[in-house]
Amino acid sequence: MERELMTIGELAKRMGVTVRTLQYYDKEGILKPSAFSEGGRRLYAAKDMIKLHQILSFKYLGFSLEEIKNHILPLDTPEEMVSLLLQQQKAVQEQIENLQEAVQSIEAFRIEVENIKSVDFKKYAEIIELLRMGNSVYWVWKFFDDTLSDHIKERFSDDPDSAEKTYRTYLHLLDEACLFVRRGESPESANSMALAEKWWNMIMDFTGGDMTLLPKLESFNSDKTGWDKELAQKQYEVDDFIGKVLDCYLKKQGMHIPEMEVES
Repeated sequence: MERELMTIGELAKRMGVTVRTLQYYDKEGILKPSAFSEGGRRLYAAKDMIKLHQILSFKYLGFSLEEIKNHILPLDTPEEMVSLLLQQQKAVQEQIENLQEAVQSIEAFRIEVENIKSVDFKKYAEIIELLRMGNSVYWVWKFFDDTLSDHIKERFSDDPDSAEKTYRTYLHLLDEACLFVRRGESPESANSMALAEKWWNMIMDFTGGDMTLLPKLESFNSDKTGWDKELAQKQYEVDDFIGKVLDCYLKKQGMHIPEMEVES
């Protein structure tokens, strides 16, 4: 009878697995040997090889050993198998999408590392966290000094959606300002004052009313090297106009902002 059986080494060689794998499958009750030799060696029959082939096939499809043991091998009908395969197909598709997002994040992070031009693991970690959260403003992080970075983490870490909303507001107001500039809107018009109010509220929302951050933001805006090109072009286009409308708006509100020294 033993001549019709395979030792664990023979089965492992035929199926391209290790002896240790088969020992583990036996221990976990996934694939038990059909018999044992007088010396206690595991012996496997042809049916065991077929079962091992099934196990390896389902592992290839991404199923865990626990799923194979407890959910797949006990199945009785094709309908049950189809249902399980559909579930696995959905799970694998989600994995593919997650990996695609990871590839995009790696590429984005690589570009940011090249732009930073110095090894800064603190900045790296912050950018990676923004990428992980799907935040589209990660690119600005490399330009922020520790004061701005710490402020943003303190103000928005518990509510990243709020930071994203502020950025979207900025993009909307920037487009509106470009439209005003291109049509020659007067900095003192009612439309300009309405824009200035929204722009100022956006700044206050971002800073939390901390006026000491205004010079930091001015410094950030003064050097647009490394900005998204389209965004930088729009901001260059409106810088002078925004300065005038804000000055007019603040005077109308009876507010005076001391002249800010732009940090180099």
